[in-house]
Amino acid sequence: METSDVIILGAGAAGLFCAGQAGQRGLRVAVLEKAEAPGKKILISGGGRCNFTNLGAGPANYLSVNPHFAKSALARYTPADFLALVERHGIAWHEKTLGQLFCDGSAKQIVAMLLAECPAETVTISCQTAPQTVERSTDGRFIVTAEDGRQWQAPALVIATGGPSIPKMGATDFAYRLARQFGLKVVEPRPALVPLTLGGEETLFRELSGVAAPVLARAGTAEFAEAALFTHKGLSGPAILQVSSYWRHGEAVGITFLPDAATDWLIEAKHSRPRTHLRTLLRERLPDRLADALADRLGLDRELGNISDKDLRAAQSKLADWRFAPNGTEGYAKAEVTAGGIATAELSSRTMEAAKVPGLYAIGEAVDVTGWLGGYNFQWAWASAHACAEALAEAHWA
Repeated sequence: METSDVIILGAGAAGLFCAGQAGQRGLRVAVLEKAEAPGKKILISGGGRCNFTNLGAGPANYLSVNPHFAKSALARYTPADFLALVERHGIAWHEKTLGQLFCDGSAKQIVAMLLAECPAETVTISCQTAPQTVERSTDGRFIVTAEDGRQWQAPALVIATGGPSIPKMGATDFAYRLARQFGLKVVEPRPALVPLTLGGEETLFRELSGVAAPVLARAGTAEFAEAALFTHKGLSGPAILQVSSYWRHGEAVGITFLPDAATDWLIEAKHSRPRTHLRTLLRERLPDRLADALADRLGLDRELGNISDKDLRAAQSKLADWRFAPNGTEGYAKAEVTAGGIATAELSSRTMEAAKVPGLYAIGEAVDVTGWLGGYNFQWAWASAHACAEALAEAHWA
């Protein structure tokens, strides 16, 4: 049986960063990862370039039953802190829209950096090591037994195995099963940052598969101004992925197709261009196939001068709040992250430790803290891992 100061389950973003931070503080760390290599989900992120943080990341960019939970960790490890680490390792980066930071080269550079941050003398990473059982001894130590029979023991255990999104990468609900084993509550998990599916009459919009346009999308109290993409199954694109995290079954999603249009733009066009057809006007502002589909559904495809102001205002209202009724999502297979997870009520926001089970910690996606699209979930991984590592060191050296 191998003995260490802390066992970290999972060598993803949160697990690797926590291992490095704890190892640099002098703790002996054993990282157990069931995949054949660390950081597999990091490698596919951001189109292979890893959207490693967002300059604007703050508590308002996260969903949780307790919206205040993320404040402490995010305040103590900021995007600027992680960016400084990236620059120390000589990794070139660039900013895309809305504060999103990407590697100029490859996501492999971020994985290599995280591994380089793990001191060889204190951190051991065992891949192809799937935990079979996790037990707690009478003296409070955690004992992890792998499928091949190997065992590890430590006074502290960190759950960093993420959620079930992208199962083809090996993702499972292991974190939730382990949390429940130790008596911790779990907020019902669901796919987030995921395409929405359409059924019924709305399947007609599938003919627009591949068409994208800038929109304002709404679900619940959330709204996002980004691109929406029609697919052969329904709706996707950044705006839709964002609102999907807030959407619940049975609710509608509202789309503003011309978010920059003036309030009475159709009435003004009628007066200035009465011979113009509505279809033509829409084609000037939207992709042709989308303009045609909207014109057909509005049923006003004639010269603007021959359409009453009342009907034009009704068309304006429809275009400003076109309601879709999704019948579901494309599920965990296409979800970038999982919403829900280990209840924050069970954890300390300062240390990420479980109040009921001293020595048990949970970080990253395993916890009920879900970020927006655009580097926010990575920033939560870094911040929660940093808070955990600090607490582990405090407890160890106290």
